[in-house]
Amino acid sequence: MAPPTFGDLGKQSKDVFGKGYNFGVLKLDVKTKTASGVEFSSGGSSNTESGKVAGNLETKYKVADLGLTVTNKWATDNTLNTTFDVQDKLLPGLKVSVNSNFSPSAGSKGGKVSAEYKHDAATACMDVDLGLSACNASAVVGHKGWLAGYSTTFDIGKSALSKHNFGLGYSAADFVLHTGVANGTDFGGSVYQKVSPALETGVNLGWSSATSTTAFGIGAKYNLEDGASLRAK
Repeated sequence: MAPPTFGDLGKQSKDVFGKGYNFGVLKLDVKTKTASGVEFSSGGSSNTESGKVAGNLETKYKVADLGLTVTNKWATDNTLNTTFDVQDKLLPGLKVSVNSNFSPSAGSKGGKVSAEYKHDAATACMDVDLGLSACNASAVVGHKGWLAGYSTTFDIGKSALSKHNFGLGYSAADFVLHTGVANGTDFGGSVYQKVSPALETGVNLGWSSATSTTAFGIGAKYNLEDGASLRAK
């Protein structure tokens, strides 16, 4: 199995801390699929404090013979987003995507071209916006559970690298360790453990040499028998 992308390093611990804590927000998501294979999903959210309501509608259609997936998304802030994905056709393990977004009310538009290649020993990603302002690239290599990754951003206008992020980790069936450094100033680490089929725990640590601030967190998720779950952090 291919290593995760750089952004997914330490994802298990991030999910313990990040998912399920929607305080002050009511959310509803609905998904369905037609007999012809078109997938529809819609979602809505309401902020109980401000009363602000937002929603979106997404359609996804796959052309299996071409390895093509077309996704269209409309949101209540009047933005339109269209994505074309081509998977495993140009090269096994390679996914090429073209994304465009348009806001009719504001007249703003943009987009990006991205590529993701997955191999048993490595995963590499790259994307560039259609305005040719910046290029993001990352790579993760894996060997016997050990993972090492690097991510950078190249500012095309300034012809200079603007970000340097490193990550190192180890992944087992019920245990994940991750450490990382962002721009040489922000250091972080996390430990995730699946204690039992019902219990997951996570520990996050962080320190910034620029501000001398320290962060520490402990989180847990417990799955109940009826499909519900309890979370604490």
